Parts: sequence; structure tokens; C-alpha cells
Amino acid sequence: MHDELHSAAKAPGSVAGRRAVLDAAHDRSVRMIQDGAPLHAILGHLATTAEALSGGTTVASILVLDGEGLLRNGASPNLPADYLDQIDRLKPDPKVGTCAAAAATGEIVLTPSFYADQRWAELRQLPLALGFLGAWSMPIKGADGRVLGTFGTYFREHREPTAEEREAVAVLAAAAAEAIEARAVATAD
Repeated sequence: MHDELHSAAKAPGSVAGRRAVLDAAHDRSVRMIQDGAPLHAILGHLATTAEALSGGTTVASILVLDGEGLLRNGASPNLPADYLDQIDRLKPDPKVGTCAAAAATGEIVLTPSFYADQRWAELRQLPLALGFLGAWSMPIKGADGRVLGTFGTYFREHREPTAEEREAVAVLAAAAAEAIEARAVATAD
């Protein structure tokens, strides 16, 4: 799998290459679910795949709604622990940030610039301190359409996600939903 990610990062324009990496990432996440891997390991694999497919130009973060309806870190392998501590337990809110807004609305939320987006008024210093200038977030939805979490990516430039990034995160978010729902069933048994 590492070789496939490395190849995709070298040839980001290859549609067939991206599709093969996405298929392999999904297959691996299914195997990890079946093998009983921890949820954070599965989600970490999916986040790392998104980062590799962007050629290393994004940093991915998967947040999962907990039993209290608060956003918790599912996997953010390349974000510092102190940043994650500061955003831990955010309540979904359409007027706050990118991931909290996506979780609240169930819709994709784009933040091409933290400076220009009022949803980041009270939090913008956090990503800016890490050199991030924008982000976007896709809700992770279960089979019943319920929001389970968010799949976000940060940018070090002012921009929106490319069509390829949107497609890749849609596939990876669906795999994340499978993992989250599988863990919910396993813990209910």
C-alpha cells in the first residue's frame, strides 16, 4: 500500500492511479475492520491516504461525533497534539469553523481563507499559528444519512479543494463511515 500511495503522490494527474489507490485504501480499511483494528488506526490510514493523494499539499483530520454529540479526534496524524486538544469536544455549529459547521449542516463547508470566514473569528489563530490559510470539510454520513463525523483537510494556501480532492475525500469518507458504523455495532454487542 505504501508503494501505491508513493506512486499516486508522484503522478497526481493519473485518474487510473488515483482510483487504484482509493480502491486499495478502501480494501485495506475493510480488512482492518475485519481484523478488529482500532478505529483510530483505520481512520489514520484513510487520512494518510488523502494526504498522499494531494501530493503532500494538505493535512487531513477526521473528527468523530461521540455519544454526547461532540466532535472528537478520530485521526489527525499530522496535526500537533496541542492543536487537537484545543479543538477537542467542539459542538457541531453552523457558525463555527469548518468541521463543526459541516457536522451541524450535513453539507460540505469550504473555507478558502481563515481570514475572510467569520465562522473562524474566535478560532482562526489556531490554524494560522500552524501555517494553514484555508480548509474544507466533508461530513461523514452513515448508511441512514446521519452525520457520524467529518473529514477535513487544511491548506497552506488560500484555495478550495480540487475536483480530484473532493472525489478522493468522498470515497475515503464513505470508508470512514463503514469503519465508524462497524465499531458502533461491535461495541453494542
